[in-house]
Amino acid sequence: MSATRSPKVSERVAPKPADPQPQKKKKHDEDDGPDFSTLLHAWVENHRASLLDSLRRLGKQPVGSFFTCLVMAVALSLPMGLSLLLNNVERLGGSWQRAAQISLYLQLDASPAEGEALREQIKNMPGVADAEYISRDQALEEFQQQTGLGEALKELPQNPLPGVVLVTPNEVDKPTLEALRQKLSELPKVQQAQLDLVWVERLAAILKLGDRFVFGLTVLLVSALLLVIGNTIRLHIENRRTEIEVIKLVGGTDSYVRRPFLYMGALYGFGAGILSWGVLAFGLDWLNDAVVGLAGLYGSDFALAGVPAADGLSLLLGAVLLGYIGAWIAVARHLRELAPK
Repeated sequence: MSATRSPKVSERVAPKPADPQPQKKKKHDEDDGPDFSTLLHAWVENHRASLLDSLRRLGKQPVGSFFTCLVMAVALSLPMGLSLLLNNVERLGGSWQRAAQISLYLQLDASPAEGEALREQIKNMPGVADAEYISRDQALEEFQQQTGLGEALKELPQNPLPGVVLVTPNEVDKPTLEALRQKLSELPKVQQAQLDLVWVERLAAILKLGDRFVFGLTVLLVSALLLVIGNTIRLHIENRRTEIEVIKLVGGTDSYVRRPFLYMGALYGFGAGILSWGVLAFGLDWLNDAVVGLAGLYGSDFALAGVPAADGLSLLLGAVLLGYIGAWIAVARHLRELAPK
């Protein structure tokens, strides 16, 4: 009797096997690790903390930070200022293309209507920026005003000066200009096409010299700027040597150690860019008074243009990048020396 009941009792009290599904789900959740939003939040907080720490450390040394930015600003202002001055000199001449005009002397029997038609034809040709027609009467009047020989010219039986078409090319290039001159000389009613190639060569040489001088000065000053920012970051690294060694001792990565110094270099560059922009704007405005007075003596209303917004933003971006690169070089050089001992 008891033997027959025992199996039923064991069946009644025997525990049911646990559902394995929750355990698998728990293990699966543990293998996934933190989600993307958590990692992104941690990354943003890490960068924010590094940026605030760099600002705080620079704020503790306002005088030293200002003079460091000022030295960098001077190094940035010189090549940019020379480039802006060259652009203003180019604008003063009207344009380099206008200085390389091709003069087309028409035949004496060419009527004003034919001269105007020829001007319209030339203006629509490729490689031509503009064309201007000067009639025989206008040429004679200008010659009388420039030479003061008005009374003597009145004794001539007829006007000896031909009509002229002044052609302004699109670009200053000797082979291109010579080909355009040859093409224009073959047009009807054109007696002679004259181009001052010697002046074009001198102009191209001056431009090339100016470009090379600005480029060489830029390379030298950028190298000096990298040395300045590198030496400044090196001093910050030395002041925090013990702190960095402790961070690396507890497992801090090189990127974690490097990040505050990179932000510091970028902040130095940003400050230098703002100061350089201000120095250039003030310098051009101060120089403009003397330029306006000099131009007024020659009957001109020329004035120096300020710093264009695009050039100013490019200067600011370049300063930030140079500060970042200088800090990276300095940290990469000294980071391997800061391994915990």
